Amino acid sequence: MHTSICMTPLALAALALTASAAANAQDAPATPADEADVKALIQQLETLKANYAQEVRRLRELDMQVQAMQARLSGKTAPLAGAAPPEPLPSSTPAAPPTGDGYASTAAEAQQAKEASRRSVDDVKQQTSTLFTRRFTLENSLSYARYDRKQLTLNGFLALDAIFLGNIAIENVESDTLTYNLAARWGLTPRLALNLDVPYLARKTVFQKGGAGGSAAAIAQEETTGNGIGDISLSANYKLFSEKGRWPETVLTVGATAPTGREPYGLSWKVLERDDDDFIRFAVPEQQPTGNGVWQANVGLSAVKTADPAILFANIGYIHSFENSFDDLDANPDTVNPGDVKLGGSYYFGAGVAFAFNERTSLSISFSDKLSARASTRFKGGQWVKIVGSDANAATLNLGITYALNQNTTIVSLLGIGLTPDSPDFTLAFKVPYIL
Repeated sequence: MHTSICMTPLALAALALTASAAANAQDAPATPADEADVKALIQQLETLKANYAQEVRRLRELDMQVQAMQARLSGKTAPLAGAAPPEPLPSSTPAAPPTGDGYASTAAEAQQAKEASRRSVDDVKQQTSTLFTRRFTLENSLSYARYDRKQLTLNGFLALDAIFLGNIAIENVESDTLTYNLAARWGLTPRLALNLDVPYLARKTVFQKGGAGGSAAAIAQEETTGNGIGDISLSANYKLFSEKGRWPETVLTVGATAPTGREPYGLSWKVLERDDDDFIRFAVPEQQPTGNGVWQANVGLSAVKTADPAILFANIGYIHSFENSFDDLDANPDTVNPGDVKLGGSYYFGAGVAFAFNERTSLSISFSDKLSARASTRFKGGQWVKIVGSDANAATLNLGITYALNQNTTIVSLLGIGLTPDSPDFTLAFKVPYIL
């Protein structure tokens, strides 16, 4: 059995004096046995010194590891009430040499490690739900979305099960949208936060149509643009439950969106004609809309759970659109038909995971989907009619990287890949939250 011998510095000093006195005694004749005893004592002294230095080093390393782990877990586990702080090492304990492993050697360094470890987690929470500890955050974001859809229209019949007789038309719509969003986040209380989003959109859409005379090679093309402020949103986040044990942090979100953008109804249209061919004649809007044109209200729940080094998050919600009246609902530029529009309700949900690599960087992977019901229109004096093809299923795979530039500024990059025909082909966004 191995026995570890631990002695205090005072005992070591006494042993050293004893050995020194035995070695330097001049009044007694030295014998071979005495010399052997002195050598044995000196060897034992050196062994005890080495063991003592090693134990001190191990104690210091364990103390630094405990401080670092407490700093990392402070975001998930609160200290026990009435718990006494760890006892400091005696002042006579020699300081251990730097280990180079990144452990905190002082209380100040431990506090810095604690704040640094929480930063990456806080940045992820700010993007997935909200962070109530930040009093005021100003966020600038720029996003780009690409949408490209082709549609084949057949007007005729199939003869002999192999030959198509009639007209063939190919329609293609390519849309590029650049959005700048200025957002403000206020943490009013440890449970309540307000959010204001003001977007500005710049859109370009290319319309193509082919099939004149039944030939798909004859194509007409027109490009339209539009820019302006979008629909402004105001929302509030309320923390229902804090993260505790297996229970995630749960946040309730309620908000409203005002139709401040250019509505898609009642726009001026221009007609495209080529060689007086009625088949290729079609109308396109002179300007692109920047909003939905109706008031919307939304309610949702989001949950965040830290499982070091991963952060799990999920959300679910519903968007309700209120009906609104417009001066013209008809896409025909030759007629004016006022009426009402009622967009279908939308359900959205999503889930993902983020990995905090260090105090500055985290990577997130998530899936989101939005299911929208059919919209309905009613011309003045008529009945509600559902618009065929207005329902949508927009699913997206999202990849994101968060990097903290300094204590107050973070860069967030997001790449969204469309998984269904109703979602954009891809979206690319950059956000820069700044803590004031």
